[in-house]
Amino acid sequence: MHIGQVAARTELSLRTIRHYDEVGLVRPSARSQGGFRLYTEADVARLMVIRRMKPLGFTLEEMGELLSITDQLDNIGAAAELEAAEREQLLARLGRFEQATRERCQALRTQLSRAEEFAADLRRRADQLTDGPA
Repeated sequence: MHIGQVAARTELSLRTIRHYDEVGLVRPSARSQGGFRLYTEADVARLMVIRRMKPLGFTLEEMGELLSITDQLDNIGAAAELEAAEREQLLARLGRFEQATRERCQALRTQLSRAEEFAADLRRRADQLTDGPA
């Protein structure tokens, strides 16, 4: 699929998708004869991983590391050839990403709770001012 279709499906801008290509996070699987980027479902899945990591504050380097880990584990041929120790190391690294994600989600929940309390305080203040003496 063309980059515009990918942008619509992932809710990422064309510029962002191009940037991820330039930095090597998600390269298009092919190019058309005219040089246009062509993406597969697997490419879209990689972009969705990045899209989910971004609001959690992961760096581009961390995103690349996680994609590398999952690529190695998902590649059935390579996974079968991995030594048990190497596979365990990859799984441990994946586990650290999972833990970091859980911690970052909790931090966002705390921030959201504080923001909602603040919004409620502002609403109460506004209501008091509009319901007060005229």
